[in-house]
Amino acid sequence: MGIKLNSSNGLYSVSYTKRHPITRQPIDLKRKNIKSMAEAKRVHAELIVLVNDKIKRKISPTWKQHLDDYFNHLQSEDITNTTKYNREKILRFHTESAWEDRYVDTISNEDIHRLLNERLKNNTESYRKFFIKCVRWVFEYAIEKKIIDRNPTPLLKFKIKSKIKAGLNEEQIITLLRKAQEQNWPWYPHYSIALFTGMRNGELYALKWDKVNLDKRQILVDCSWSSKDGFKSTKSGNDRVVEIPNTLIPLLRELKLKSADTDFVLPRLNRWDRGEQAYDLRMFLKAIGLHEVRFHDLRASWATLLLNKGVAPSVVMAQGGWANIATMMEYMRKAGINIKNSTNVLDDLKTHGVVEADVVKLRKM
Repeated sequence: MGIKLNSSNGLYSVSYTKRHPITRQPIDLKRKNIKSMAEAKRVHAELIVLVNDKIKRKISPTWKQHLDDYFNHLQSEDITNTTKYNREKILRFHTESAWEDRYVDTISNEDIHRLLNERLKNNTESYRKFFIKCVRWVFEYAIEKKIIDRNPTPLLKFKIKSKIKAGLNEEQIITLLRKAQEQNWPWYPHYSIALFTGMRNGELYALKWDKVNLDKRQILVDCSWSSKDGFKSTKSGNDRVVEIPNTLIPLLRELKLKSADTDFVLPRLNRWDRGEQAYDLRMFLKAIGLHEVRFHDLRASWATLLLNKGVAPSVVMAQGGWANIATMMEYMRKAGINIKNSTNVLDDLKTHGVVEADVVKLRKM
């Protein structure tokens, strides 16, 4: 035991040393001028705890320390600033207060389950799914750093309900654009191009005239914009060409004449710069008696309208820039394409044994 009595003054000195299990470097702590053996034994026990805690901190950081390191690491990853922001926001908000001082290697499968079921119990399944993915990425980084051997994040299945969200049908689209034009609503050109091309909000914001070919009736979509990343590639990273409907040509020619001093197709609005496009659309729809939708739902309305008009799903998918068929299937369900004409096989079905009744007039008695 590292307890020694100093015979000259009758006081005790206490020390404790332990080697780091990986680096083999000794870590020691000492205390002097302790008056009694009982107190010296208590101090010695404290030193054991403190030394082991020091070693532990060198081997396994706390959750907060590891999160800070993880987010620094993300700065060098090839992902957008929006993605980085979303990961950091959800992880710091939900995990720091619960695990801030916990060592990373002490956080278990049960801890993650508990946090998910208590703190996020009222969130949507898609939000809970994204949260678990973010937690899993943090622990994967801990494995890369050799802090832990296995990822404690549970493998969960989330029942994300495939509900058909209400977009705008053909009649509602016409009403929206007619009312916006009549009232000289500043968002009218933005709504028109969104509804006739299916372009995303960020793609509309980044659209310049050098990407618009009015003679060929084509728009090259190769750029997008977000408040976190500025101008960047499209969501999928792929360029695509969108056909301009003839009904949109007059508006684009008018915008071209008005935009001599700018390269951008659509007028710059202060509320657009601040990301207020969705709020303004909801308020306008409410004012004209239509149900509220998000700005992004204008894109869905475009896809559904084309599908209802008989445009092949593959063509809509190519122009809309969807990278997988699963997303396209959602719009096909919304338009009813997956069930259209499915009952035609019943048209010639005979109603065996059923005879239409004759109406018999009864004579009054």
